[in-house]
Amino acid sequence: MSADPAVPTDPAPPPLVSIRHLHKTFGSFAAVQDLTLDVQRGEILALLGPNGAGKTTTIRMLMGILSPTSGAATIAGHACFAERAAVMQHVGYLPDEPMFHDHLRGGEIVRFCGTMRGMPAAAVRSRLDELATRLDLDDALDEYAVNYSMGMKKKLALVCAMLHRPAVLILDEPTNGLDPVVTRALLDLVRETAAGGTAVFYSTHLLEQAERLCHRVAILHRGQLAALGTPAALRSTLAPGGSLEDVFFQVATGQTGAAPAPESGS
Repeated sequence: MSADPAVPTDPAPPPLVSIRHLHKTFGSFAAVQDLTLDVQRGEILALLGPNGAGKTTTIRMLMGILSPTSGAATIAGHACFAERAAVMQHVGYLPDEPMFHDHLRGGEIVRFCGTMRGMPAAAVRSRLDELATRLDLDDALDEYAVNYSMGMKKKLALVCAMLHRPAVLILDEPTNGLDPVVTRALLDLVRETAAGGTAVFYSTHLLEQAERLCHRVAILHRGQLAALGTPAALRSTLAPGGSLEDVFFQVATGQTGAAPAPESGS
């Protein structure tokens, strides 16, 4: 079994993403319950959980789309809901199902995103050229978005998310719809971005990918944080001799009542 990604070891400044006792209820249904998490600079944190575990609700609260019922979530020191405009200056977001105006070309969409972020035209062109080449999107930039496949929309949305070199990158199922070649290019980009100091919040159903890519893993179950730690610590504590997949199934099927695993090695 391959070794876990090395956890950043520099002296820790305040976390770029801070979640404290976060709750979100819809009527009598508790979608997220007492969630506390940090994501540090240069860290890739995987957010895992079965359908309905609270992953999407958590991301929507981080993006300021939903207000928490109680608790707090901050990005770069700004309250995610109350200071959403300030938060957006620090965040790049890739949704699970990106949507664009059908009758704009891919390049026009990216240039509009750059303008909205106050980027000089030359900086947008340079960054667009770099990312489009890495993600094999060059030939599609003059095509209208209505003709994009889901995989092409994912690539375009990632370009928009990374265009301004954000301090925090929030990725929701980023490799869905991508072929293996582009998936590898995306994962390399994520690693390089984190190595440059960006905090990456990475939601995925692909357990092997999370195990290879992420420094730490958080597993949600019925809205609660059921396990948190490095892949190695989680395997050691919850599935000795097993894989992250074994850990996930232990948690998702309720076969362990253990608290989040100690984060040895982090």
